[in-house]
Amino acid sequence: MRLLLVEDDVMVASGIKLGLCDAGYAVDWVGSAERAEEVLQTETFDAAVIDIGLPKMDGLALTRSIRRNGITMPVLILTARDALQDRVQGLDGGADAYMVKPFELPEMLARLRALLRRSQAATSATLSFGALELDSANRQARANGQLIELGPREWTVMEYLLINAPKPASKDKLLQALTGWDKEITPNAIEVYISRLRSKLEPHGIAVRSIRGFGYRLEIAGAASALGSSSGAQ
Repeated sequence: MRLLLVEDDVMVASGIKLGLCDAGYAVDWVGSAERAEEVLQTETFDAAVIDIGLPKMDGLALTRSIRRNGITMPVLILTARDALQDRVQGLDGGADAYMVKPFELPEMLARLRALLRRSQAATSATLSFGALELDSANRQARANGQLIELGPREWTVMEYLLINAPKPASKDKLLQALTGWDKEITPNAIEVYISRLRSKLEPHGIAVRSIRGFGYRLEIAGAASALGSSSGAQ
C-alpha cells in the first residue's frame, strides 16, 4: 500500500515514515499542504496521513481541498489539538479518522488498516481466496493452514491481488504500491515477485494468471485453464 505523509516537522515525519515503512507500506513525505496538492494532481495513493498544524494552508484546509477534487482515499488527521470542536471540524471536513499527538505507532497502524479495509469494502483484517488467507493485523499468510513466508514486497503484491480478486490487479497499480519517490522498481521486477508467489501458491491450488496488457489476477488452479482462453490470459 502506498501512503502520502504530510508533516512539516522533519523529526516527527522521519519517525512516522520509518515506522510505516517497517510495517510494509511505501511512504512518500511532503512538508506542506501546497506540495501535497501538487503531488495529488499526478499521483495516486491508498491513504494519506495529514498533520493539522501545517504552515500556510493547514491540514483541515488540505483535507477539504482533497474532497473537493473528488479524491476518495482515506485521510487520517494528526494533531496536538484535543478539543471536541477540533475533532468535529476534522471529521466534517472529510477526514476519516483523527489521532491526537502523542500517539503510539501500533495504534496508528491499526487505524490505517481499518481505514484501508473500509476503503476496499473489506470488513475483516483477514483476506481470503480459495485456500489462501492473509491476516493483515498479524502479517501472516496461510494456505491450507500452512504458513507461507513472504518478503515485504511479496506481501504487498499478494495483498493487492487478494483485494482485487477475482478481478485483475493492474501492473501500474502494483508498481505504485511497491515504490515511493526514493525507490525505483522496473516493471520487469514485478515479474520476479509474481514468479515467487506462483511457486508458493501453486502447491495449494492457486494460480496467478497474467492478463495481457494489463496485469495479474488470482484464480483457483482448476478453473485457470478454462478462464484463460476467454480473458486474453497468457
